[in-house]
Amino acid sequence: MSQPSSTTAPVKFAYWVPNVSGGLVVSTIEQRTDWRLEYNQRLALAAEKAGFEYALSQIRFTAGYGAEYQHESVSFSQALLHATTKLKVLAAILPGPWNPAVVAKQIATIDHISNGRIAINVVSGWFKGEFQAIGEPWLEHDERYRRSNEFIRALKGIWTEDNFTFKGDFYRFSNYTLSPKPVQKPHPEIFQGGSSRAARDNAASVSDWYFTNGNTPEGLKVQIDDIQAKAAENGHTVRIGVNAFVIARDTEEEAKAVLADIIKHAHVEAVHAFGDAAKQAGKSSPEGEGNWAKSTFEDLVQYNDGFRTNLIGTPQQIAERIVALKAIGVDLILTGFLHFIEEVEYFGEKVLPLVRKLEEAEQGAIAGKHSKPALEAVA
Repeated sequence: MSQPSSTTAPVKFAYWVPNVSGGLVVSTIEQRTDWRLEYNQRLALAAEKAGFEYALSQIRFTAGYGAEYQHESVSFSQALLHATTKLKVLAAILPGPWNPAVVAKQIATIDHISNGRIAINVVSGWFKGEFQAIGEPWLEHDERYRRSNEFIRALKGIWTEDNFTFKGDFYRFSNYTLSPKPVQKPHPEIFQGGSSRAARDNAASVSDWYFTNGNTPEGLKVQIDDIQAKAAENGHTVRIGVNAFVIARDTEEEAKAVLADIIKHAHVEAVHAFGDAAKQAGKSSPEGEGNWAKSTFEDLVQYNDGFRTNLIGTPQQIAERIVALKAIGVDLILTGFLHFIEEVEYFGEKVLPLVRKLEEAEQGAIAGKHSKPALEAVA
């Protein structure tokens, strides 16, 4: 079981692996980012050196929305693990194309090869056209999350039990024993995203981590408070990650100019095509609050509403906003960048040290506040 969200633990940092062409914005602006292996291995080393703890590989099966080429997530994640020594890589997994028995075996093997540095991100599926293209049945919104719930429960059972038996509506196992089991105990970390009621309920019952799209602190706090209340009811603990597109520059004006330039050069046709598919997925949740349900055109230029988190400005501004996010229960920032290697290096040099200083100051203030009554009593 994952550790509970805690303001005492340093906030963690992850980055989107650009194993899909087109970068992280749907724009024709120059992006000094490449989807191929050599670039990504250099990026992984740069991120590891900069202080990033996680990298998240993407899963796509078909071209579209500026993403003409896509490397498969599990094998690509393993290649990044071979190039690094500390970074943990999350392989995106899509129930439907993947069976939990195959995933359990794959990930257990990679866990041994990497000495416990693999994790997974279970993607319930939002792109109907992709499922149709590869001949996979398309389930209704909440059914997709019900399948993911069984998928995760089956994985945990296979990874932790011998003679595992499971009888669900989507998956069935009979006296199955996986050997060897993963290095990580009790099992590799399981991440999951989404904004809908079904996504939050699933994370609050079975997932170790919950990723949410970018949002304002006020919007995020509503989601976080809701999911943590549900998790507490279930006797479960879940940690929170938020998506953010980072534009860190020496001046606020320069950062805002980069954002304006990205949106000015948005690939309008691709953004609208992505928006139509994405919003259909978001609004298909019974309450109409899934990912992208209320996203604007500008929001959709960055796939997961990353501009809305507003990590755009000077290193000091960004560091302060990150610590403010931590204060409402965010444990991890999932970052995207325009020019990945150089901006990851800048983030590690300029932003991350400020975050740590602010965290230390905050902890010092809390410690001082707690010790004051004791000192007064002695006096």
